[in-house]
Amino acid sequence: MSRDRNPRRLRRRDRNALIAASLTALSLTVSGCVVVHGEREVLPAATRAEAAKALTAFTTAYNKADKAYDNSLDAPYLTGPFGDITAARLKAGHANSPSGNPNHVPLKLSDVKVTIPEKAGWPRWFVADAKGNKTGDLRWLMVFTRGDLGERWRVAYVTLVAPGSVPAFKTDKDGWAEAVPAGSQQLAVAPGKLSQEYATYLKKGGQAFADGRYTSVERADRAKRARKPGLVTQFIDGPLTSGAYAPLALRTADGGALVFFTTHHYEKQTAATGTTVPVTNKDVQALTTGEVKQSLTLQFMSAEVALDPAGSGRVSVLGRVPGLTSAQGE
Repeated sequence: MSRDRNPRRLRRRDRNALIAASLTALSLTVSGCVVVHGEREVLPAATRAEAAKALTAFTTAYNKADKAYDNSLDAPYLTGPFGDITAARLKAGHANSPSGNPNHVPLKLSDVKVTIPEKAGWPRWFVADAKGNKTGDLRWLMVFTRGDLGERWRVAYVTLVAPGSVPAFKTDKDGWAEAVPAGSQQLAVAPGKLSQEYATYLKKGGQAFADGRYTSVERADRAKRARKPGLVTQFIDGPLTSGAYAPLALRTADGGALVFFTTHHYEKQTAATGTTVPVTNKDVQALTTGEVKQSLTLQFMSAEVALDPAGSGRVSVLGRVPGLTSAQGE
């Protein structure tokens, strides 16, 4: 068999092969079939258009579920602590009003500010800060997250904060923010340790957190509720740090971070001998299993957002939204 070794023909074949490869690459680009290695590339977590679309989809689903007291209508758009809290709220609402929510007022969000970090790997996430029509002047801080390119955006965190309390974020020339790793040692408390630190603080106190409504005031309130005539209340607090409950942090302009994190809590109410624990709240009744005789254990999920300063100092908890998820009578 003869082989063509003509230099001109070889060069022509190489040129044709290069053109074919270029056309193939162009075809893939035009068709959208280009693989971007999101696990390695530092990219914006979402486009601004995607974030706006996700916010609209969430609001629509949230309103439908709230009106019907039907968790199946918004469950695909929720995850993490907010998903658990909302599921329990709708379950209790349906139990007490099977035909739907007679007091439904559609949620409307305005003055929306979206902050999107650049990061490598999954999950991807972004923060939306908006004024809600159902919470007075308080603003809704929401974290949207997804674990894969094929997943829809879901809301993992919703906390309510006072106007003006959301800090300025560090952004680059294109407006993209910076995600802070859970193990960052540049902050007063590493974001991954905040959940445990907060649970420990609620039990023992300490210097890690600044005084405020969700720290020193919360501990003082617990002390008052711990012992009442004929009723003793015990508190147990624990961290949640994995999966959809993992902490998420954004770098602030001053070098610190705004951190979203999750904790879970138990309150066990025990009545004096010969008496029973009073359960007058219909939502609590709807979420209670077992017969309430001498004790009632309430389980809460809680979403927090805090300012974690750079270097050293005390962490300030800006918002905390706890929600009853179940109860056990004994």
